[in-house]
Amino acid sequence: MTASSIVAAVDFSGHLNIVLLFGLVILGGTFGARLFQQLHIPQVVGCILVGVILGNVLGWITAERLEHLEPFSMLALGIIGFMIGAELRADVFRKYGKQFFIILFSQGMGAFLLVAFGCSIVSWMVTKQVRFSIAVGLVLGAIASATAPAATVNVLWEYKTRGPLTAAVLAIVALDDALALLLYRGAATGAKAIMGTADSSGAMTTLVLFGEILGAVVLGFLAGVGLYVLLKFVRADDKILGFAISSLLLVVGVSMKFGIDPILPAMTFGITLANLAPRQSKGTFSLVEKFSPPIYTSFFVLAGAHIELAHLDKWIIAMIVVYVLTRGFGKVVGSWFGARLSKAPGVVRKYLGICLLPQAGVAIGLAILTVQQFSEQFGKVVVMTVMTGTFLMEIFGPMLVKVGVKKAGEVGLNITEEDLIKTSSVGDVMEKTPTVITEDLSLERILEVFGESDTVYYPVVDKEHLVVGEVSIAGIKEMFANRDVAGWLLACDVAEPVLDRTTPEKRLEEVLEHMRRYDLGHIPVVAAEKSDELVGVLDYSRAMRKISAEVLSRRKTADSMASAAG
Repeated sequence: MTASSIVAAVDFSGHLNIVLLFGLVILGGTFGARLFQQLHIPQVVGCILVGVILGNVLGWITAERLEHLEPFSMLALGIIGFMIGAELRADVFRKYGKQFFIILFSQGMGAFLLVAFGCSIVSWMVTKQVRFSIAVGLVLGAIASATAPAATVNVLWEYKTRGPLTAAVLAIVALDDALALLLYRGAATGAKAIMGTADSSGAMTTLVLFGEILGAVVLGFLAGVGLYVLLKFVRADDKILGFAISSLLLVVGVSMKFGIDPILPAMTFGITLANLAPRQSKGTFSLVEKFSPPIYTSFFVLAGAHIELAHLDKWIIAMIVVYVLTRGFGKVVGSWFGARLSKAPGVVRKYLGICLLPQAGVAIGLAILTVQQFSEQFGKVVVMTVMTGTFLMEIFGPMLVKVGVKKAGEVGLNITEEDLIKTSSVGDVMEKTPTVITEDLSLERILEVFGESDTVYYPVVDKEHLVVGEVSIAGIKEMFANRDVAGWLLACDVAEPVLDRTTPEKRLEEVLEHMRRYDLGHIPVVAAEKSDELVGVLDYSRAMRKISAEVLSRRKTADSMASAAG
């Protein structure tokens, strides 16, 4: 079969309506995320590669369809901003506020200056046009300052991180877009002035920009206050979720109407709610988080579909290489300098820079905006550089985020009881040396065992330590109902048959669900499916206490790290 026939065989894009295509996007993205998760690679990388395949390779996601699916991407950005806002409580800003802003400007300006200089040199070497090259460098430098909150935060959520590095990353990516917008407006104005195409005064441009930012903040604040009031009268989870999502949709919709990036108002929305109702809002954020995975998946797949790898000129490839390298170096050095200047903890100085390399939504949006504001040649250089550079940073950036938080020792410190249960096996929480009763033990000796132990459940074993039954205190009470025979009864005579058993490698979530369904307090644990060799007992209450203690221990570790950092 020839290459053309293969392409023809898979080219049925004309038969895909938007709903069917969106289903393929989520299905493919979910499979890609799962595959890469199994390979210990952040799942966002799998989603992006699926997008590249659906867009670049198969051609199913066209530019026209991307435009139709844009509202889903905007909703994803809104949810991401909302969830980031949940982490930015007043106590966090009181403790780290000055530190965060110093690092924010340092890393943003580091990327801006290095990219502007490097890309201007490359452009000048090829075009020999000084004004054009400086203008391109300024615009690319401003766009380079932006960080992708979606990919970065997704990795933090995936690996359940908590600690000073996580707090710094969340704050920086939350505020980074506002800084990138400020830099872009200034750079675009400067670029037009250099090229002699300015159409408005710098003061007016600055005034419009600050008006947009102020409007975004006010919009998010009003939405937060509105939802806070509504939550006072609502208790049912389905109603809370309905009000939260509808409020988010309104915020995102109004933002789109006025051409504002939805992350800032959505983030303000989350900050407002988290600080007005610190306790009650936790349940709201949890419900939104459970609702959001398909939206996130579609966002990253569509981000991958934006990438265009064909028709790259050699000098554009050189520009892309310089853009990626200088941006990465600027972020790392700028973060280190800002962290050192603000006396941030060692893990922030060492690893924050590599956690800020992913780039996506805002950078792509600004690049597209450049096409509308500048000449075709200018726009092509910026778009091709940013789009391809974004693709590379979205592939490798999340991996470096994982490396940073892992090196900082913050992975798994923000885990919940539900998370820990899902990732644990029976062997992790079972009683490995339970008190047992041998089958030939007399009633008198059984009572002595009861007195020496604090449990209420006892497996009965034979001489080979094979489980042959089980005895509970309730069952022993029945023995005393017939005093005439109680004196000569042995454990094997009163032991009840074992109806349920499990093995150490069984998923804890599955076994606990079985115990809840059948109201079982204990289950004997045997060595293997077809073995009767007793290796432990799963006590439901004790298992849940162990899970709670482990979660509390991890959170104390994270809090102690933060205290030491402060």
